[in-house]
Amino acid sequence: MSSMIEVQQLQKSFGSLDVLKKVSFSVTPGEAVAVIGPSGSGKSTMLRSLVHLEEVNGGSILIHGKPLVQNGKYAAAADIRKITSTMGMVFQHFNLFPHLTVRGNLELAPRTLKKASPEAIAARSLELLSKVGLADKADVYPSMLSGGQKQRVAIARALMLDPDILLFDEPTSALDPELTGEVLRVIRQLADENMTMMIVTHEMSFARDVADRVFFMDNGEIAESGTPEQIFGNPQLERTKAFLTRD
Repeated sequence: MSSMIEVQQLQKSFGSLDVLKKVSFSVTPGEAVAVIGPSGSGKSTMLRSLVHLEEVNGGSILIHGKPLVQNGKYAAAADIRKITSTMGMVFQHFNLFPHLTVRGNLELAPRTLKKASPEAIAARSLELLSKVGLADKADVYPSMLSGGQKQRVAIARALMLDPDILLFDEPTSALDPELTGEVLRVIRQLADENMTMMIVTHEMSFARDVADRVFFMDNGEIAESGTPEQIFGNPQLERTKAFLTRD
C-alpha cells in the first residue's frame, strides 16, 4: 500500500540544538498514529513540519508521493500550498477567530478559497457541527464556549476543506480533564471512519485504544515504534519503559 506520508531523514535544528535527528517514518491511508514522548522531544516540531509550519534543515517529506521538501530543498510555493491543502491541523490552543461566530470560523477558509457555493459551504458547516455535537452553537462566539467545545469546533473547521490527513498537536492538553473525553470521542469517531491521522498526545490510554501504531519520540528521534500492544505491553528500550512508568 502506498504511503500517505513518507518522511526520510528529517533534520531540524535551532542554532546548535538538534530538535529532529534524522527522523524517518511512513503513514499508510486510514492509519491512526499516536506520537508520545517527553516534552521537548520534537513531537510538535515534527508534526508542524509536515504542514510547513516549521522549515526543516534536511531530509524529505512526501505527501501522497509529492515532495514538500526533498533532501532539504523545498518545493515551489504554489506546490507547497497544494500539498499542504490536503491536510488539516488541530492545535493545542484551538486558534479560533474570536470575532467570528462558530459558523463563521468554519466557513472562512472555504469561502476565501471559493471551494464551493456559499449554500454548499453553509450546509457543510452545519453538517460538521452536527457531527461534533455542536449544531446548536453555530451562531455563538468562541468566548461563549467551553474549552472542549472550542476544540470540537476546531476539529470541525479542520474537516471543512475535506482533508485526506488530519494532524492533532496535543489536542487535549489545554483542557480540564472532564472536557478531554468529549474531544477524544470525536477523534475516536474519525479513527473509526478510517481518517488518516497523526496525533501528538499525552493521553496514554487514548493512544492505546485508538492508534494503529505508536511512535515514542525522545531526544529528537523516534526511539521506538510499534503497535499499542508492543509499545505499552512490551517496550524494548529502557527509555520507553521509563517514560511509560513515570507518574
